[in-house]
Amino acid sequence: MSSRIEQIIEEIEEYIEGCKFQPLSTTKIVVNKEEIEELLRELRLKTPDEIKRYQKIISNKDAILEDAQTRADSLIADAQAKAQELVTQHEIMQKAYAQANETINAANRQAQEILDSATQDANSIRLSAITYTDDMMANIGSVLNTTLEDAGGKYQAFIEALQSCLEVVNHNRQELAPQTAQAAAISNSLQDEDLSEEDSAILEDLGDN
Repeated sequence: MSSRIEQIIEEIEEYIEGCKFQPLSTTKIVVNKEEIEELLRELRLKTPDEIKRYQKIISNKDAILEDAQTRADSLIADAQAKAQELVTQHEIMQKAYAQANETINAANRQAQEILDSATQDANSIRLSAITYTDDMMANIGSVLNTTLEDAGGKYQAFIEALQSCLEVVNHNRQELAPQTAQAAAISNSLQDEDLSEEDSAILEDLGDN
């Protein structure tokens, strides 16, 4: 059964797959800011709990080793008790010693095997938890990187649009500059003398343009 954080990552991936591309682009997409922020917000809230869960799995290594040690100690104690029982039987003293030593050695071997197996299992669990957590963080980083790249593309497009408008305004002003200068000159000359009807018509035409 997958965790909630895995489900959120899948939802983010499905959401990105369902987004439309920007006009004239095959790499940039249009995302709904509120929807992606909601998914990322839930991801941030769930991530600490998920990491704690895997840290708990890792911490179980000590419990596994402690349980193995307890079982090993119990086996050795039982073997020693049996050896002592055999030794007390005088008529089979030599056989009791040999059997006691074999029992203790077998118990030691079995205890070591239990410890080795428990250590291997604990290390395997720890490695799996670390690997999964790293993969999860890599997926989160990929989603965030894609979101940042998309936001940067939108900002750059906005700057380019403003620059284009500024260029159009400056170009129009340059085209109007000769007519503006001519109108100013005529206006100044009218302050010293009366205008003829023809000059007034020219001035009105310039003002309309």
